Amino acid sequence: MKIGYINIFVSNLARSVQFYTEVLGFELGAFEPEFGYAPLKGATVPMALAEDLSGQFVGGHTGVGMIVDDLNAAYQTLSAEGVHFDMVPTRQPWGGDLALFQDPDGNVFYLDDGAHHA
Repeated sequence: MKIGYINIFVSNLARSVQFYTEVLGFELGAFEPEFGYAPLKGATVPMALAEDLSGQFVGGHTGVGMIVDDLNAAYQTLSAEGVHFDMVPTRQPWGGDLALFQDPDGNVFYLDDGAHHA
């Protein structure tokens, strides 16, 4: 068994597509607004935005980690774009640095440079 894809649940697909493409830098795949679905290109594991109008799955900790080359530079850039950080880059007990940020729906993601991951 292997991970095939990850869906990030959002409440407003158009707003989230704008955030994930313009702010985070993912590319939009075959956009399917009529199905509330927007695949994103550029992730190591296929990832898509899935509209959840009930709000049941929106706004929690995703457990998804996003890797950047330079954590502090990414933090500065995203902060300047208005991205909310729950935790600024902070040294962790396992030796790496980690930050936590939110998308417009309050979905929380890890952000690190991947230096201490297998």
